[in-house]
Amino acid sequence: MSKQNRLFKLFLRILGSVALLALGAVIMPCSWMNAIHQWLGMGQLPPEPIIGYLARSTSAFYAMLGGLFWVTSFDLHRHRMVLCYLGVVIVVFGTAFFVIDLLEGMPLYWRLTEGPINITFCVVILVLSYRMGVKPPR
Repeated sequence: MSKQNRLFKLFLRILGSVALLALGAVIMPCSWMNAIHQWLGMGQLPPEPIIGYLARSTSAFYAMLGGLFWVTSFDLHRHRMVLCYLGVVIVVFGTAFFVIDLLEGMPLYWRLTEGPINITFCVVILVLSYRMGVKPPR
């Protein structure tokens, strides 16, 4: 395996591990969510059920994505098409996140991180997937 592919595997596993940390928010007590929300400078977390639902389901989605990055890292060539799909879709999501963050008035640090980081990481995935080329015949 080439050095580039080893680094690609490592990149996917680090990215996946960080995303899997979102599992903590799925089971996090609401009081902790509120404390974090306030610590981030966004005031009191609204108590409506939809807020907890959205926070937990979004966290579960990120964790699922982290697991998928781990799964694809075990056979890069076999999962190249999935990696390319994820790269394109998450670039689109990152762009949407950036626009949503602007429209919703999220803090500057949030606008400059969430969308752009997703876009950057997935451009890396796309570039590395493209450089792998076609899987050699067995």
